[in-house]
Amino acid sequence: MRRFWIIAVFGFLTSVAMGEGQMPLSDANILQYGSLQNCRMRFEKEKKGHVAFIGGSITQMNGYRPMLMKMLQERFPGTEFTFTDAGISSTCSTTGAFRLQDHVLSKGPVDLFFVEFAVNDDQDAAHASRECLRGMEGVVRHTRMHNPNADIVITFFVNPHMLGIWKDGKDPIPAGAHAKVAKHYGVSVNNLGKELADQEKAGKFSWREFGGVHPGEAGNRLCVNIIGRLMDIEWKGKPVAAKAKAYAIPEPLDKKSYYRGRLLDPAKVKLPEGAAYETPNWKELKGGCRAKFKNEKLICLDKPGTELKVEFEGTAIGAYVLAGPDAGTVETTVDGKNPAKVNLYHRYSGGLQYPRTVMFATDLQEGRHVLTLKVSEETGSKLKGHAIRVLNFVAN
Repeated sequence: MRRFWIIAVFGFLTSVAMGEGQMPLSDANILQYGSLQNCRMRFEKEKKGHVAFIGGSITQMNGYRPMLMKMLQERFPGTEFTFTDAGISSTCSTTGAFRLQDHVLSKGPVDLFFVEFAVNDDQDAAHASRECLRGMEGVVRHTRMHNPNADIVITFFVNPHMLGIWKDGKDPIPAGAHAKVAKHYGVSVNNLGKELADQEKAGKFSWREFGGVHPGEAGNRLCVNIIGRLMDIEWKGKPVAAKAKAYAIPEPLDKKSYYRGRLLDPAKVKLPEGAAYETPNWKELKGGCRAKFKNEKLICLDKPGTELKVEFEGTAIGAYVLAGPDAGTVETTVDGKNPAKVNLYHRYSGGLQYPRTVMFATDLQEGRHVLTLKVSEETGSKLKGHAIRVLNFVAN
C-alpha cells in the first residue's frame, strides 16, 4: 500500500508519494553546509529563476531532474523558470568542470544549481581523490565566481560498489572528496547513497526497489523527497530574505583545481596534413554513437606520426574525446618537455564512441604553453586502430 506524507509549504499543500515500503526520511543524510535563501528570494520576490542541472546520465535521463523541475513549479506557481539541462551520459566531474562555462554559465547566472558526479567519478573515470576534488571544486568555485549568490546542492547517487562502502560505515572516494568541497564552499549535500544504505540495512527499502544505477521512479522519488525536505528545513516558517547574501569564496582547496576550466574552440586549432575538422561518417565506423554527438564536428586524426600543436594558457591541458573501438594512443609533450603516452581507449569503448576527458598535463606553471600531440604507432584498442576524435581540447 502506498503511503503519502503531506508537507505544508507557503500556505498550500504538496503531496509527496513515497515509494512502497520506504521509511520516513531522517535528516541525518542532509548535510546542510549551505543555504537556499538566495534562490528563494529570487523565486518569491522577483518571480524569476535560473535552475541548472549538471551531471552524467542520471541527470540526462528522465529521472530526478524533471521531478525536481515539477516540484519547484508547484512550490512557486507564479515564477518564470529557466531550466538548463547539462547532463551528458558517461561524463565525470573533470569533464563537467571544463564544459561548465559553455553548457551552463553561458546561459546566465545560476540561482539554484543541482550537481551529481559521484557515480561517474567512481565507475566511469575511476578517479582518485585528487581528481574528484579538482573536478568538483572546479564546478563549484567557477559557479560562485560567476555568481557569488548561487545556491548549490550536490547529490551523491550510488552504485553497488559505493553502496557496500556506505554500508560498512565509510565514504566512497568521490563522496568524500565532493563533501570536502561542499563543506569548504558552503554547499548543501543530499547524501542519497548513504540514505539508501541506511534504509536497506534497516530492511525498509532495497537496491532493487531503488531501481539500480539509473534509478527507477521510487529511487528518483527518494532523491527528490530528500531535496524537498532540505527545502522545508530552509524555508518553512522563515521569512524571505530582504536581499541576497553573497557567499564568501575562500582560498581553493587545491590551487590546480579546474575552476578556470574551459573548452578550446576546435575551429581555431591549426590542423596538419592528414587531419580534418569534420563530422565522421558514423555509419561506416564500429561502435555506436549517441544522438547528442552524431552531428558534431570533431578534430579527426588516424595516421600514426600525424602531429598537431595547440597553444593555450594556464596550468592544465587535455582533450574531450569520443573514443570508440578504433581509438588510438597519443604521444604528447608540453613546451617540448615531459613526454607522455595516453591510450584513449576506455573499457567502455568496445561498442560505443565513448565520451571522456583525458588530461595530458595538470601541474604546469602559470603562463602560455604549447601542447604537441602525435598519433602513436602503438594502440591498445579493440580494433588495433589509431583514431583520435577530439570534440574539444580543454585547458585550465
